[in-house]
Amino acid sequence: MHHTPGLAEALAADTLILDGGMSNQLVSAGHDLSDDLWSARLLTDAPEAITQAHLAYFEAGADVAITASYQATFEGFARRGIDRGRAAELLTLSVEAAREAARRTRASRPLWVAASVGPYGAMLADGSEYRGRYGLTIAELERFHRPRMEVLAAARPDVLALETVPDTDEAEALLRVLRGLGVPAWLSYSVSGDRTRAGQPLENAFALAAEADEVVAVGVNCCTPEDADEAVALAARITGKPVVVYPNSGERWDAGSRDWTGRSTFSTDQVTGWQESGARLIGGCCRVGPETIRSVAEVVRGT
Repeated sequence: MHHTPGLAEALAADTLILDGGMSNQLVSAGHDLSDDLWSARLLTDAPEAITQAHLAYFEAGADVAITASYQATFEGFARRGIDRGRAAELLTLSVEAAREAARRTRASRPLWVAASVGPYGAMLADGSEYRGRYGLTIAELERFHRPRMEVLAAARPDVLALETVPDTDEAEALLRVLRGLGVPAWLSYSVSGDRTRAGQPLENAFALAAEADEVVAVGVNCCTPEDADEAVALAARITGKPVVVYPNSGERWDAGSRDWTGRSTFSTDQVTGWQESGARLIGGCCRVGPETIRSVAEVVRGT
């Protein structure tokens, strides 16, 4: 069997392509996600649909699949009457579904699985992940994240995606849990302009990750493509680490109507700029589908 390099080694050598949004891919395949668990619900009802969604992205050229565990928390499942043992199985299944997609992908390139760790606010399902500042201490946030991160780490993903983090307090909690788990991670903030969603300067937010050896990349996701431009250069300068960037399409989520408005501003022209600024993991988040990821892969690979 040929040696698959670790993710950190791979990032030193090359730019890797991330996938796009899981939810929009499932919706376009006809699945109903009008539910607080979003795509995590399909782990219980239709895990094959999740594998198919990952497969679509791998076949479009993605190197890394981000698992459907963003909204998958012990608390969120408990509200559904799903006990801790079954919830742990579903978290594990999220990693296995992505691995299965990698197995089915006819590609000679190495493929990686990133286990998604969404913020505390994602479990509340009320939009508070876009504000941060939940009124919890760092220790309380650490207690919330630890059991889930331990289960995901035990499922042996290549990396943990600590993603859509709105707040430096939450980043500190995540980094505390990460120590000693034995799995590398990327840390990716959700930003607005040059600040975290909670309003902290991005310099401070990125600096937290600079010290953490377990963090193999740092950056932003679930923001506008325009906000990503400045943030990528800043993350590279502050941390000296490879940068991860996967913005939304640029459309806006309207929580009142539970729908997307506006138009996409994600252009593959920006991808070259992100690369030149230090981005080594590039993909899309909400409303970015396989066609866009195919274009990103073509730009990055120069094909």
